[in-house]
Amino acid sequence: MADAIQDAETYIEAAAHNRADPWRKGAMLEFPDYGQLVMTGDLHGHRRNFERLQKFCDLENAAPRHVILHEIIHEDVVALTDVDMSHEVLACAARWKCEFPEQVHFLQSNHELAQINGHEITKNGRSVTIGFEEGVAESYGRDADRVMEAIDVFLRSYPLAGRTSNRVLLSHSLPASRDVPSFDATVLRREPTKEDMVDGGSAHMLVWGRYQTLSALNALAELLDVDFFICGHQPQEDGYEIIHDRMVILASDHNHGVFLPLDLNKAVTLDGLTKSIRPFAAIA
Repeated sequence: MADAIQDAETYIEAAAHNRADPWRKGAMLEFPDYGQLVMTGDLHGHRRNFERLQKFCDLENAAPRHVILHEIIHEDVVALTDVDMSHEVLACAARWKCEFPEQVHFLQSNHELAQINGHEITKNGRSVTIGFEEGVAESYGRDADRVMEAIDVFLRSYPLAGRTSNRVLLSHSLPASRDVPSFDATVLRREPTKEDMVDGGSAHMLVWGRYQTLSALNALAELLDVDFFICGHQPQEDGYEIIHDRMVILASDHNHGVFLPLDLNKAVTLDGLTKSIRPFAAIA
């Protein structure tokens, strides 16, 4: 049986680090103009890719390096009777944050937002939000409620996006084209309200949007004063996709998953971003 007290305390400590992150302004992480940032796609409990990410980042010896994680929970189980154990990877990520509070960062995602809002998501014929709670219950038994309460605090502490000085926005997703006119970009510069986080709110738009058009991406680039977007959310069987020469979509939740190291002190080009994408499978 997992240690409920220790893990609950880790989530609470990691949440405090998220809120006190020195790079955070409102709901935005503003990264410095030096070092490297490693951006991931959806992880969905993929333990091997997470471990390879930790090995690549080598944060013990790479102090100027930052890493962003998002959509860690709700693994794709093989059979309907399998138990979702993605909370184990979430706990490892929270411990990583506590060990390197100024280098490990999280972004809000639609699955994690659904978990804290109690909004059911059905995938492959099963409720992933209920499946996640069942996995926590299997690991912690009668102390599961205590751990779920701590997980809730942790997930609510996530910022919404990150921005680099070389004009790249990092977020789980972007508002859908139809939502761009009503998207309130000030949500990134302040503490999101409850209304922001539910359907129709700007934080909800940010993490749930899909299939952005070129005109929508151009409008968002002007609104947010960036040139490129690096996101996840939209599944990529081959690991990544480039959308309208503006948006890089990464997936980190399968054997063809990838991540993207970004130098923070160099001008960014689409060609440079594409060439920087690395497969997890290449990390021995």
